[in-house]
Amino acid sequence: MGYQTLFMAAGAALLAVSFAGSVSPVSAQQGEAPSWSEVKCERYKKAWSTATERRGTRGIGQEFLQRHEAFLASGCLAQGDVCPRSKEELDLANIMVIAAMNAGTASTFLPFACRK
Repeated sequence: MGYQTLFMAAGAALLAVSFAGSVSPVSAQQGEAPSWSEVKCERYKKAWSTATERRGTRGIGQEFLQRHEAFLASGCLAQGDVCPRSKEELDLANIMVIAAMNAGTASTFLPFACRK
């Protein structure tokens, strides 16, 4: 196993732990159990935050970041249109896919898609 593969696997494992431990503070304050969509989105937001804090955004384009922010702002409900084009964007998307799958979310939840 190469260094890069090992690094990505370790990063994904750390993200999966943080991804699985989130609770929606909005729903908790209201006394209602959060919906599964809300739980997935909160977990995903936390994992995204952790990944970008650890890796930084060097090599990540503005379009990628803006489309991803729009996905998060929609409560993770917008149709995915975040297309990774650079190596760094693809690496980050792959880390997020692994973290999401380890947390039990469906692959259709993720915002990554290249439609053109």
